Amino acid sequence: MSTKILDKNIDPYIRTDDRIQEPPVTFAGIVKHLGPGFVLSAAIVGSGELIATTALGARAGFIAFWVIIVSCLVKVTLQLEFGKHVIHSGESSMYSLNQLPGPRFGKANWSIWMWLFIQVFKLLQVGGIIGGVAITLNISFPFVSIPVWTILVMILTSLLVYKGYYRLVEKFSLVMIALFSLFTLASVFFLQYTSYAFTWQDVQQGLSFQLPPAIVGIAIAAFGITGVGGDEILYYNYWCLEKGYAAYTGPKEDTESWVRRAKGWIRVMYMDAILAMVVYTTVTAAFYLLGAAILHKTGDVPEGYQMVEVLSGIYTQSLGPWAKSIFMAGALIVLYSTLFTATASWTRIFSDAFGQIGWIDFYNPQVRKRAVAWLAWIFPASWALLFLFIKLPVLMVLLGGFVTSILLLMVVYAAIHFRYRRLPAVLYPGRLYTLAFWVSTGAILLAAAYGVIQLFRLL
Repeated sequence: MSTKILDKNIDPYIRTDDRIQEPPVTFAGIVKHLGPGFVLSAAIVGSGELIATTALGARAGFIAFWVIIVSCLVKVTLQLEFGKHVIHSGESSMYSLNQLPGPRFGKANWSIWMWLFIQVFKLLQVGGIIGGVAITLNISFPFVSIPVWTILVMILTSLLVYKGYYRLVEKFSLVMIALFSLFTLASVFFLQYTSYAFTWQDVQQGLSFQLPPAIVGIAIAAFGITGVGGDEILYYNYWCLEKGYAAYTGPKEDTESWVRRAKGWIRVMYMDAILAMVVYTTVTAAFYLLGAAILHKTGDVPEGYQMVEVLSGIYTQSLGPWAKSIFMAGALIVLYSTLFTATASWTRIFSDAFGQIGWIDFYNPQVRKRAVAWLAWIFPASWALLFLFIKLPVLMVLLGGFVTSILLLMVVYAAIHFRYRRLPAVLYPGRLYTLAFWVSTGAILLAAAYGVIQLFRLL
């Protein structure tokens, strides 16, 4: 399921009447138009699930299992609000943020400047990912050093995004992530036949909503990065645009046909986001249980250059030594798919942000293409340099997750504004959805407040 757009010569960011298409009404027809949510899954599995989730399980044991489950479930309504907004408005994420109430500095809204400030720390997170890819390759091919692998991975990623080879890599990544996910679920199953087997009482303990103060920091980081995070929610708009949801709906009109199309494509988007949520929630839970059952008992915590070796233990201990080679191949796929998707997403959203600030004309296809091309080289180089200097990939990923929790609060504010100030009345959702939206919003705000209180107790 790729983000195939209408036509390579058509600008997906501009809506015109000749691109209108009726939404599918059958399940098979809807499935053909899924994709954006699963592209996000390629980014989610690599950093959030493989690294942050297992690291939290290794440190906390089963006690923090609820943090991971809640993190995956409560954010999807925010994603749905952003998806609905892009379908009825045709606006990209940064353009939408630039319309929020509040002070402006130059041409840009306060939210864009806040987002840019947070991205300074997010550089660390993706730096940890590129480091994870290099470490994995070094274990498999030790005759090439980690710094050299880092540079080679940087060049390959930049070249792929610069040349625009999206469809092949996305399809390949999604297939391999699916296989790796099945492999992970199998590991959980066979774990029950080893000395590391966990019980239903262990799971119940993990769902007791307790959180020892000593693990609050890593729990907040994991909450921000697991499931669909604040940054992935912002990326989602671009993939929905490039998939064609907004273009198929057409320019906004006060007509029954436009309302019908908008509701139809919103229904497709709902299916896309919810099915993706089911997939990454299941995989996340599996990763956490493996980390809590094995790494917490052995006392092995993934960190530094030993990160990948330690993580491989969640498979070799449950399936046997033979599983290490499969883990290495799977880890390489999910980490690299995260890196590639991050590069493709960053080049788009930063180009959009620069357009809102007034530095470039984002809606000029040639200017946008040139900006994406330049950023395709600048970002991977920055991530590589940060990793080579810091050399702590797990810490870098967790720091990125921590600031993602802050970004999530801004996303909550934007989602509320979209829901109650920008959404046309004819597209208002039902009471059940509204209840779910406010439960999710409340859970995120409570988690943020709880984290702040616990951190102050530690100081």
